[in-house]
Amino acid sequence: MLIINVDIRVKTGMKDEFVRATRINVDLSRCEPSIAAFDLLVDPSDDHHFLLVETYKTVDAPAAHKATAHYLAWRDAVEPLMHIPRVSAKWNDVSVANVE
Repeated sequence: MLIINVDIRVKTGMKDEFVRATRINVDLSRCEPSIAAFDLLVDPSDDHHFLLVETYKTVDAPAAHKATAHYLAWRDAVEPLMHIPRVSAKWNDVSVANVE
């Protein structure tokens, strides 16, 4: 499994719009067969600071996800809402067998 954490900071006053757009992407992403989990988290001390935790079944799955219509729509919708560019970090899950 491959986990990608995406750190997102949203402009002041834009969190509701960001959450609306992101919930659509989260719901549709969870339907993708190559995605094991897809979660949106918010920092309890800063409601404009979010973390997407994306868990993929294979190393190729993120590229397939980024080619979906719902990802592309999300990317375009939230880009102007970002306070700074989002930052992602990739992690391999070593607690399960068959890490690709």
